[in-house]
Amino acid sequence: MNTLERIHRARTVLELPEHATLREIKNSHKRLLKKWHPDRCRKSLEECHEKTAEINESYEVILSFIEQYKFSFSEEEVRKYLTDDEWWLDRFGKDPLWGPG
Repeated sequence: MNTLERIHRARTVLELPEHATLREIKNSHKRLLKKWHPDRCRKSLEECHEKTAEINESYEVILSFIEQYKFSFSEEEVRKYLTDDEWWLDRFGKDPLWGPG
């Protein structure tokens, strides 16, 4: 299985959308482990152990990818994640026409 296939499979196991933050990845991992933990799972013990192992393996695949991923800190990329207030301030500054400055 190539890297793209491994990541896609891991994303599917962790029930992640195509775009996810690290927080979302961690939350999904934690939520699924709670669901499939052998002490809480209502399925067979063997199935719970297998699913827990699959979830942990998928989490490791995603984390490994993240560790090797090169993040862009270019102005263009950072601007995509401005808060609403930052966006307005960037566009209009402290122009009194747009509110109290």
